[in-house]
This record gives sequence, structure tokens and C-alpha cells, in this order.
Amino acid sequence: MSAKPRVLALFISVDNEKKRADKEKLELDEKGVLEDKFYAKNANRLILITSATAYALAKSSGVELEYGGLGENVLVDQNINQLVTGDRFKIGEVLLEVTQNCTLCNGLSVIDPRLPEILKNDRGFFAKAITNGIVKKDDIIIM
Repeated sequence: MSAKPRVLALFISVDNEKKRADKEKLELDEKGVLEDKFYAKNANRLILITSATAYALAKSSGVELEYGGLGENVLVDQNINQLVTGDRFKIGEVLLEVTQNCTLCNGLSVIDPRLPEILKNDRGFFAKAITNGIVKKDDIIIM
């Protein structure tokens, strides 16, 4: 990787809506993404980080998705799946820690039955905020 990875897009899940809300910035704390319907629900699944690579893999297999379609909160422009549980990294002013690899949920099968197999190792990972703060579009990821 020559250039540092950057945030491409930010999303939250909104109550009673299947569609994800696109945001310019997210406020993160130890319970997850403020305003997200999954805030404070599961300590190991607070913030989902996905790369554009996952979307490219799906597209190369004939599955076209809009950004946000994989349920991510943070979409980055480069694959950063080399990070593993316990690794810490920074986005903008927020220090995060990887809590687990993203397990593939049944929701992906509803979109397309091939998606779980296509993305089995490349959907992304979950993280938790170690420090509170704001993440914005175009923020650099420091690993």
C-alpha cells in the first residue's frame, strides 16, 4: 500500500428502516456509534469496518451492491483485513481496537445466496472505540 487508507463513507442503521443512513461524520464511544440502532447492544460487534475491496469482490462475482449494503459503519478505500483481534488503529481522532472478524450473517444470503461464500474472509471486522471522538469522511487510517 503506497497511500494510507482513508474513510470513503460512513453509515448508521436507523430504527424501523432497512436502508442505511449515509453520514458525514460518526460520533464513537465505548458503546459504539451514537445514533446507530445497534448502539450498546453487543460489546464485540459495536463498529463494523468494511473495505471497498469487499464490494469489488461481490461485483466481480456478479453481485452489485450500493455502499452501506454490507451493513458497515465505516467504509475504507483499501483492504485493511490484515488487522486481527486485539490490534489497535486510529481513524481521525479515535483509537479503535479490533474485537472480531466479521462473521457472515443470514442477511447477506437474503441479498444474494452467493454473498456469504464470496465474502467469507473479506467482509471486514468489528472494532470498539478505545477513545471517544469523531470519525469523518476522508479521515486517514493509521495502523
